[in-house]
Parts: sequence; C-alpha cells; structure tokens
Amino acid sequence: MMNQTPDTTKQLTYLAAALKAPRILEASNRLAVQARDNNWGYEEYLAAVLEREVSARDTSGAQIRVRSAGFPSRKTLDDFDHDAQPAIRGQIAALTSGAWLTEARNIVLLGPPGTGKTHLAIGLGIQACRQGHRVLFATAVDWVTRLTDAHKTGRLPTELTRLSRYSLIIIDEVGYLPFEQDAANLFFQLVSSRYEHASLILTSNLPFSGWGTVFGDQAVAAAMIDRIVHHADVLTLKGASYRLRNHDINQLPSIKAQKVAD
Repeated sequence: MMNQTPDTTKQLTYLAAALKAPRILEASNRLAVQARDNNWGYEEYLAAVLEREVSARDTSGAQIRVRSAGFPSRKTLDDFDHDAQPAIRGQIAALTSGAWLTEARNIVLLGPPGTGKTHLAIGLGIQACRQGHRVLFATAVDWVTRLTDAHKTGRLPTELTRLSRYSLIIIDEVGYLPFEQDAANLFFQLVSSRYEHASLILTSNLPFSGWGTVFGDQAVAAAMIDRIVHHADVLTLKGASYRLRNHDINQLPSIKAQKVAD
C-alpha cells in the first residue's frame, strides 16, 4: 500500500468534507501506517477507516441524545450503589442489554424517597441514549404541565404524536403531589398513547394501591396501572434514604419537632 501523495491527501480532504465525515481524513492517515506495517488488504484498510467514522458518529450521537433528554444530572448505572439494593441487582443487570426497549416494555421503580429510584431512571435513560434511542425525562408534575398547555392550545393530539417518536419517556416522582381530575385524564392519555408502542420508566414513592389517591379516581388509576404493568418490570427499592446517610437524623428539624410533639 503506497504512501499518500499531496494530490491524494487533497482529494481525501475534499471527499471527507463532501461526506460530512471529517474523521475519515485523520483515520486514513493514521491507519495507513498500521496497514502497511501489517500488510492489510485494501478491503481491511477501508473497513478499518469506516469503522472509526461510524464509532465516532455513534459516540457523538449518544452525547447529543443525552443532552437533549433533559436529565437533571448525569448519573450512570456504573455510579449506582448496587450493594445498597442487592434484591434488584439481577433485574438491573438484565435491563442493561436494552431488549426491553425494543419490546416496548416499561420499567416501574417503587420505593421510599432517597433510595435511588431517580438515579436508576437516569442511568437506564443514559444507557438507552447510548444504544441509539431518543429519550425524554421530566417529573410527573412537569409532564402534566406540558400536556395541559398542549390541551389548552388544541395541540394535544399533535404533542402525543410527537412524543410517540421517542423510544423512552421517563416520568419521575409519581405520587409526590396529587392531580386534579383533568390532569389525571391527560396523564392517562399519555400512558395510553404509548401502550404496546413505546416504553416508559416511572418512579414513585407509593405502592400501586396508593395511586388512586394521587389521581383522584380509582377507576382511572386502575386502568392506568393495568396498561403500565401489562408489559413491565417492577423494581422495588428498600431501605433508608441515601441523602441521610452522613447526617445525624436526630438533629433534623422535622425529627426534633416530632419528639417535642410526642
């Protein structure tokens, strides 16, 4: 394999720009040396150059998808303290392949505040971005606000159609605040629009039995839960809050007030 001439380099520069693949030029120069030293065939050399470009594009695309998802922070599955939740370690490991997304399955994370539900939701969301999926993250209250605004302006069907193009929607903090009837109905429409079509991740501090209070209607809550869990992995987290680990809980104002009242 011959060295590149100035004319060849000029031509590669033009072709890389035309293909919008600037990394091809750098890879072709660097890999040419390796190809000559190892007696690669032309096909091997071409495959190696293109592989570098595809890999770089995948990495760049994943970074764009992560930035666009609206995550409140960058928390990966590798950062999660799996020793604190040993009961679900196997379930989490099984989910890392991403097969649940291609099957349009849901994930529900239930447990007390501070046990890692949001961390896992973000970690699974970032994993999905890296696997080529579009993701959107927001709290349950923010989702209802978005849907309410769309409904008021007559854009709800359009908004639901737009959201259906995302492989994964993450709904954080279901149950922290109750919803009025109209908001509950809008939430139900979001869940229904994705049923057996695309995936959801939901986190909640309440068991399913408490969702009727959140949505103000047992029938709506039951119908929603039915659609969510029909194709879902439900992970139950236990234990005390991570956020209180390094604090003397007896010094917290709420605990002090409770002791005085007792």
